[in-house]
Amino acid sequence: MKTKKEVTIYDIAQKLELSSATVSRGLQDHPAINKNTRKRIQETARELGYRHNNFASNLRKQKTNTIGVLVHELNSNFITSVLAGIEKVTTEAGYDLIIAHSSESSVKEAANAVNLFHKRVDGLIASLAFDTADLAHYALFEEKGIPVIFFDRVEEKGESTKVIIDNYKCGYQATQHLIEQGCKKIVLVTASLKRNVYAQRHKGYADALYDNNIPFNKKYVLIKDLSEQCGVEAALEILKMNPLPDGAFITNDFSAAVCMQTLKEHGVRIPEDIAIVGFNNDAIGKIIEPQLTTIDYPGIDMGEIAARNLINHLKGLSNIKHTNTIVIRSNLIIRQSSLRKK
Repeated sequence: MKTKKEVTIYDIAQKLELSSATVSRGLQDHPAINKNTRKRIQETARELGYRHNNFASNLRKQKTNTIGVLVHELNSNFITSVLAGIEKVTTEAGYDLIIAHSSESSVKEAANAVNLFHKRVDGLIASLAFDTADLAHYALFEEKGIPVIFFDRVEEKGESTKVIIDNYKCGYQATQHLIEQGCKKIVLVTASLKRNVYAQRHKGYADALYDNNIPFNKKYVLIKDLSEQCGVEAALEILKMNPLPDGAFITNDFSAAVCMQTLKEHGVRIPEDIAIVGFNNDAIGKIIEPQLTTIDYPGIDMGEIAARNLINHLKGLSNIKHTNTIVIRSNLIIRQSSLRKK
């Protein structure tokens, strides 16, 4: 099939017997061009199927009005809400998005980072994969003066700008709540402790036990991938423990819901036998029976804050290098899955 030739401003100029400069200004609604002439130019452009070449225009200006977003997965309510927050702010500011995901692979993350660099994004918002050990693949951006903001999963020791919640506080709060409900044998189901979010939640869990004179038992710490299958596996491992744990802090709501369902299928009562706390405040927490106690983790706020700081930097309104870490709110939402004491 023969490709139809792209319409240019010269085609419009020829049809209307105008100069290409007049057509160009008319398409941009420039006030120097007569209102009726502007209308004729724009109507003819639509009629001929003209498309403005943003790419060429942006290259001349040395900017693309495009923000890169690099996430560790897409199949996540939390990531979806972060993307919604980013999109809201970037759309209002007139920026487009290019979204890539690493599928929890540092190799794929590095390849995607290089690809976004060569796509000439004006800035980057990124969350690290499980196994990302360093930030070497982001050096290209730094060398070129392209701003990068990390969110949620970050390298805490790095000097880059980060948007996070207080994961230590959340881990402590969740565990303390279970202890206050009378739990003393508390399982933690979490992911790789190489990542800041899970390492800090683990530390909060351990410190809450210590502060309440409850011995730390490493057999109660189950390191998983926080998938649907993880919820089933965690439940089956809990069922094999003797004595049966009386509490569980599961750092992902979907995994917690699957774990609860599996435990119930094996005759375990929730919260009477095991009180459970999740993490993220996903919609599934209100659907599962009993409803799930969780940590509210406002992804949309995280996305909006990351995007707004990046765009303000690009517009010269602020400098992200002066802001190392932004900590946003989070709080414990108590529902029936953890309430052993009425």
